[in-house]
Amino acid sequence: MSKRRTAWLLVKDTVNSCMEYRILGLAAEAAFFTLLSVPPLLLCLVGLLGYVDAWTGADTIAGFEQHFLDASRTVLSDQGVHDIAEPIFEDVTRGRPDVISIGFVFALWSGSRAVNVFIDTITVMYGLDGVRGIVATRLLSFGLFIVGLLVCSIALPLMVAGPDTVVHLLPWSGLAVQILYWPVVIILCVVFLTTLYHVSVPVRSPWIEDVPGSFVALAMWFVCSFALRIYLTSTIEGPTIYGSLAAPVAVLLWIGVSAFAVLVGAAMNAAIDRVWPSVATSAAREANERAREAEAVGAMARYAAERAGHGEPGDPDMPSEYPERWAGFLPPEDVSSRLRAHVKRRPGKHAKRADSGAGTGTGQGGASPAAPPGADPTQAPPGEPPYESERPYEGEPPYKGEHGYASGGGQHRGTGRHEGDGGGWPHGG
Repeated sequence: MSKRRTAWLLVKDTVNSCMEYRILGLAAEAAFFTLLSVPPLLLCLVGLLGYVDAWTGADTIAGFEQHFLDASRTVLSDQGVHDIAEPIFEDVTRGRPDVISIGFVFALWSGSRAVNVFIDTITVMYGLDGVRGIVATRLLSFGLFIVGLLVCSIALPLMVAGPDTVVHLLPWSGLAVQILYWPVVIILCVVFLTTLYHVSVPVRSPWIEDVPGSFVALAMWFVCSFALRIYLTSTIEGPTIYGSLAAPVAVLLWIGVSAFAVLVGAAMNAAIDRVWPSVATSAAREANERAREAEAVGAMARYAAERAGHGEPGDPDMPSEYPERWAGFLPPEDVSSRLRAHVKRRPGKHAKRADSGAGTGTGQGGASPAAPPGADPTQAPPGEPPYESERPYEGEPPYKGEHGYASGGGQHRGTGRHEGDGGGWPHGG
């Protein structure tokens, strides 16, 4: 296979995975839970400042309070800031362990829920859903969220501040920062994303195999962030319909773009694994497929047993015509006997038919001649197929015509017609 065709297959598989697993919706879900964890994290940080004010100094707390209130004004009105934000900040800066603990627990739950979206989606993309248990997945989400907080606390400020800010803070390291700044940031992001992809898969594969998805995610993140910046510049800056919600909407969109880029990188890794599968993932997929097949066979067997238990002979609701329509409701052996059985027409007055010129609506353009005098009443007229037994089906209730069940001697009530042989003879009472 040529390199061009291989690249096309990888891109096609990645796009199909993104559409099949609706990663836009999953990215929005992850962005929502991530944004939901930000306020309690800030409260925890403010609460911790109340315990370390002896080392940080009053200026640090005052500066943080000003930034906190400015951020609150983007969401709340001036009265809301005065009645809600300021009292909360004053309470937590005095050292409130209840606020710190409750806020951290809520932030841990919300943030780990966002990480759980990534883990579940990556697992499904590899075809290994169900291999890892729910409890193990949640514990892994908690651990990755804490690690992610530590990494993001280092990487995100560096990415936002830029090298000029670092040079301003450390004048003696100007040349080194200019050379190593972006390589260090990119390496940190690649290591974090590769680790996320690596531990999300339930089986262990070489760590290096997840690196391509990290580069794809970073490239997608840069492209989407640039497009988002253009959109925000034209819609949010200045007078906007969002009003005071402009800043939270911008943050939510940026987190959603980042989550989308992470899931695209995961889809690329899954596509690469399907083209060049590793030993561990291939064996795990085969075992997962065998387990699913065994579960499906067991479910079908249980359903067949329940269906046979509800379809015993003698059930008055059993159908008598068109048994092929009831194949899903009757035991297989019962359906087979119905399809093989044919109902005989009764001799006597049913043997007499009109001549071929007077059509009786049998579907053949006319009726067959009546039986000659002295003929065996159990034999069909000349040119007709032999009569069939009118006894009830084996293990089945008597034949049910359009107007009632057959009587004890095999005679039918009403004027039902047999549809099995196309003869269409009427039955007398």
